[in-house]
Amino acid sequence: MTSPTQRPARLTRDQLTVFRALTTRWKDNDVFGHVNNVEYYSWFDTAVTGWYVENDLVDPVRSPVIPYVVETGCTYHSGVAFPDLIDVGIAITRLGNSSATFRIGVFRKGEDLAAAQGHFTHVFVERATGRPQPIPQAIRVAMQGILRG
Repeated sequence: MTSPTQRPARLTRDQLTVFRALTTRWKDNDVFGHVNNVEYYSWFDTAVTGWYVENDLVDPVRSPVIPYVVETGCTYHSGVAFPDLIDVGIAITRLGNSSATFRIGVFRKGEDLAAAQGHFTHVFVERATGRPQPIPQAIRVAMQGILRG
């Protein structure tokens, strides 16, 4: 029998660097009366991809080198439900040659402790071939600006 894994400590806002305000939607709630787990991954993707796009780092349609999610995970601490307002915060925790890992936290508006937290690891690939590529320099510089160990 394996021992249960230890849950990570709850993130606080000050452990993240960039935030995106989102609203929950009626369709996000499931039959149990809270936001379904799959929606958290959508929020993660929205926060990270929004950061790339808003900083002119990745054009989802035209960039020759693009990020692919290769690993993701989430830990839930407290429920979120419609009509909650949320902030999704991000920071880079690991920056490699062709990959980077984002720490992500979901916070109810006005709360300092994450309702849920997780990570996304992106590997940068050439769009045409799907083969790993070094992180483009402009993206690397921007990532260094939100790097938190």
